[in-house]
Amino acid sequence: MESPDFDDWVTQRGAALLRFAYLVTRDHSRAEEAVQDALIAVYSRWAKICRVQDPEAYVRRSIVNADISRWRRFFRRETPTEDAGTSSAPAPDHAVAQAEQDAIWALCATLPAKQRAAVVLRYYEDLPDAEIAVILECSPATVRSQIHRALASLRTTIGTEEVKR
Repeated sequence: MESPDFDDWVTQRGAALLRFAYLVTRDHSRAEEAVQDALIAVYSRWAKICRVQDPEAYVRRSIVNADISRWRRFFRRETPTEDAGTSSAPAPDHAVAQAEQDAIWALCATLPAKQRAAVVLRYYEDLPDAEIAVILECSPATVRSQIHRALASLRTTIGTEEVKR
């Protein structure tokens, strides 16, 4: 038995295939895409398909597979995100935080070494006065006075910078 010509077969069965695809996908655009993808895949093997099995059943199965494959590709590429209009707050700008941190370290660099060390050990390392005193080889009272002087100096510098702007 000779296989039917592919173009003739598609002309005769195209509308029925499109209706079938619509029933599977429930969307006209997806149905058209599924039929097109299936026919493209079937075209190169048309003669063999007609010899071995019913071409109608094979093409229908190909339509179903084409639609499933399209959805799999879609979900692999696309990741749903929250609608921009429903977002509760904008994402924080990390550049601003980094700029502030750089400014703070630049201000700390202006402090004398012992004051800078006391501030870093207190506020960065979160150590108590007694441990800072051991590290700096001074009394806890000296640690408190160094931190007090450093903070006063930083406040003055920041106040001066604010006035300049």
